[in-house]
Amino acid sequence: MDCLAPSAGRAASAYDLTRWLAYLERLHPTSIELGLERVAMVAQRLKLQRPAKQVITVTGTNGKGSTCALLAALLQTQKLKVGVYSSPHLLRYNERVRINGIEASDGELCRAFAAVEAVRGDTSLTYFEMGTLAAFWLFERAKLDVAILEVGLGGRLDAVNLIDADLALITNIALDHSEWLGHSRAQVAFEKAAIFRPGRPALCGDQDPPPAVFDTAKQRAAPLFLRGRDYDFAQTDSTWHWRGQCLQGTQRQCHDLPLPSLPLPSAALALQAYALLDLPWQQDLLADALVHTQLAGRMQRLSLNWQGKSLRLLLDVGHNPNAADYLAEQLAAKPAHQHLAVFGLLGDKDLSGVITPLLPLLQHWAVATLPTPRSLAAGELATALQTSGAAVKPYPTIIDALKAQCEQAQEGDEIVVFGSFYCVSEALDFLQSLAHP
Repeated sequence: MDCLAPSAGRAASAYDLTRWLAYLERLHPTSIELGLERVAMVAQRLKLQRPAKQVITVTGTNGKGSTCALLAALLQTQKLKVGVYSSPHLLRYNERVRINGIEASDGELCRAFAAVEAVRGDTSLTYFEMGTLAAFWLFERAKLDVAILEVGLGGRLDAVNLIDADLALITNIALDHSEWLGHSRAQVAFEKAAIFRPGRPALCGDQDPPPAVFDTAKQRAAPLFLRGRDYDFAQTDSTWHWRGQCLQGTQRQCHDLPLPSLPLPSAALALQAYALLDLPWQQDLLADALVHTQLAGRMQRLSLNWQGKSLRLLLDVGHNPNAADYLAEQLAAKPAHQHLAVFGLLGDKDLSGVITPLLPLLQHWAVATLPTPRSLAAGELATALQTSGAAVKPYPTIIDALKAQCEQAQEGDEIVVFGSFYCVSEALDFLQSLAHP
């Protein structure tokens, strides 16, 4: 072990977790290396079995985190012990590993990392792979009823796909991470559908899934449930309605559900997944779980008192065209006097595809370079927006950009903080510091 790495025998503390995470970042020459061979080898040495009695794997281009959170809430209405593994995190690594909504402690994570490190030997693992094995190790020892595992990237070669899922979910299929997943929806669908398992139900929330979804389900004899065919939903002004079915084909319906804060496509998908698990169907309990589930940085609305002004904020980690389209729909549905943007994006994202649907809805943009070498520079963002006719000003940091928009905003305006996880994370950290100085 690197002499700067934490000792597996050392008492776990917050300081140790910080050192562990720094150590994990140095373990592998690249941040991403898809493939299951290395992680499977270490899992075998670790003697990992299954992380829970039932395992649900969730992949997709957008909506994975909200779907996982909503499904966990539905399952917890039945007093089940539910673990959720998700990524990335916004403020603390601990967010990635939760049991019944409670984040893993620093000590638990340190012990899990130490267990993986003790058997890793000369096998090089990425930061994500180490974290995934650590989560599996913790879940197995927690004796969970259900583990919900969010795929980090793609599906076929992602470390999460090491586990055979009892139920596999695809939220939607769009272009993102093209360097790894391909430059067409057909290629992306092939990667994501690889989480399907022989004879086990699969669920897809995309309204127009590419043939690879159907082909993979057929090859693996996986019963396939589709949005628009097997389940669907509709929204009225203040409520929404859902229909779906159980694994045996029994129809389920929910009427006049209160609107959740998280996206309706995710709520509908989570309800259909719940329906496939043959659990008690109590609409009031399920509706209450959906409406009270929130997730930081996913269509998250906050209020802020700024120098005597009462301001509204909307934070969302949408960072690709599909997510930007959804954000635009939500802004149009809830007009404000002005929408003011705080925006930052990574260099490998489709900048034009992200800003185009939002240009008519955001009256002024404050853009900033993110705290990562992968960031697009504020100047580059500003140039692209100016070329598109937007009013924009660059700032050195997201916090500077947010402060400027708070100064400019009037009551009745809404500040929209969106783009990369780094962007929303910086803003949330700053807002928390205001609330707890």
